[in-house]
Formats: sequence, structure tokens, C-alpha cells
Amino acid sequence: MFKNLKIIVLVLLGTITLINCKSEPKKSASDSMEAKEEILQANVVGNEVSYSTGETEMKGYIAYDENKKGKRPGVIVVHEWWGHNDYTRERADMLAELGYVALAVDMYGEGKQAQHPEDAKKFSGMVMKNIDVAKARFDAAMTVLKADPHVHADKIAAIGYCFGGSVVLTMADLGEGLDAVAAFHSGVLLRVMPNERLKARVLVCNGAADPFVSPESVTAYKAALNSINANYKYISYPNAKHAFTSKEADSLGKKFNLPLAYQKEADEKSWGELKSLLTETFKQ
Repeated sequence: MFKNLKIIVLVLLGTITLINCKSEPKKSASDSMEAKEEILQANVVGNEVSYSTGETEMKGYIAYDENKKGKRPGVIVVHEWWGHNDYTRERADMLAELGYVALAVDMYGEGKQAQHPEDAKKFSGMVMKNIDVAKARFDAAMTVLKADPHVHADKIAAIGYCFGGSVVLTMADLGEGLDAVAAFHSGVLLRVMPNERLKARVLVCNGAADPFVSPESVTAYKAALNSINANYKYISYPNAKHAFTSKEADSLGKKFNLPLAYQKEADEKSWGELKSLLTETFKQ
């Protein structure tokens, strides 16, 4: 009796195994390829680039994922008032990981960097007080980005930090061929305010505790955007101070007695907003 019962159990187990094997669908070749593409991680390549306007040579940095095939949108990254530095390049690399080609530009020329706030103020002032010079340098950078073989030349965005934020917002207001611009801890009292030439989507991520961005300037900026029915989003992060996206903000703030501070939450949320903006703009 027990022997017969054992045989019956073995037969049932074998039947269940066969049913399970038959019910598992076979993976097609395309499924396997998709799985391999998902496993394949970004391999970011960064290269130094030089370009010029007149006698001024600019030193930039372009980054892309060499594992990604085909042309993709390009993103210009404009530095803080400290100048083209490692932080700017880090953001370019982060954008490359997302599948874009990113060009960290040099708005001061010769890769010049400020070592003191007084120098930074002088360098940034020389650019922003002469809009023609700023536009020429921005245009030169955009020409380099569009010429890159990995870039879809008709899909270009620009982002900027601090001084760089004011630059990209101003360039958009001048009617530059940009699909979207994003500014982080940026002044919004611009030399050229939003007008009918603005066609780009606009994202501004500022800190509510940033003394460099007055409530009056924000009100005026939003009013200008609303007057032309601009496609924009303005975010003010609670308790966030100036330079909230930079991990060096705390040390620089102490060194020069400036109201600078890194805030992890605002940094991560603002980066998420940027990713959404680019995705929606370019339908990535």
C-alpha cells in the first residue's frame, strides 16, 4: 500500500513540474537584447574643448555616454561666479549619465577661475554688463555643442548655477534657440527680462532663505513671465540658502563669511525637477 502511494506521489510531482515548465513563456531575442541594454551602464567620456570669440579663447568640457547610440539632445552648463571648475564638470557628467551630451562652458575666457568673491564679482560683472559679449561667448559654446556628432542639433537646453543661472535665463530672454532653460540659486533681476522673444520652457529653483534673491525681484520676474504667458515653473525651497546645490557651499560660506549652505533635500529635489523638465521637453 505504501509502495503504491509513493508511486502516486512521484507521478503527481512529475506532472506539476511539466505543467510549470510549459507555463513559463520563452524569451524572444528582442527581450534578451532589451535586458542586455538595461544591464549596460553608462560609460561617460569627458573631453576638453577649446573655442573662441575674437581673441578670447574659452576652455570647456564636453561629456557623453559612449554606450548610448544615435544622436541625443545637448545641454549647455554654465558655471557659478567662481568660474568653470570641477563642480560644473560634475554636473555635465551627471547629465551625460542621463543620456544627454553636456557642454560645461567657460564664460570668463582662458578657463579663468575666481579665488575670492571680489574677483568673482568682477569677472561676472564684466560679462553681464556687456550682453553682446555674453551672447557671443554663449553662441560660440552652442556652436561647439551642436557640431558634436553625438548631438541632435535641433534639441538644445541650457542650465546654470548662480551667475550661470542668470546667464541662461538672459539668453532665453534674448530669443536664443533653446528648448528649455533651468536656473539654480539664480538672480532673476536680469539685464534682459522675459519678453515676446522667449520661447523656451523655464525652470527656476531658488532657496527661500537666499538673501541674494529679493522677494521684489521674484515678483517682478514672475509678472514678466505671466505677461507673455510663458511656460515656466518657479520653485522656492524652504530654508534653502544660496548655493544649496553645491557641497562646497558650507566651507566657502565660512571662509568668506557669506550666506552659503548646501541643502541635500533641495539639491536632490531640484535635480529631479530638471530631469522632469528635460524628459518632458525632449520626450526621452
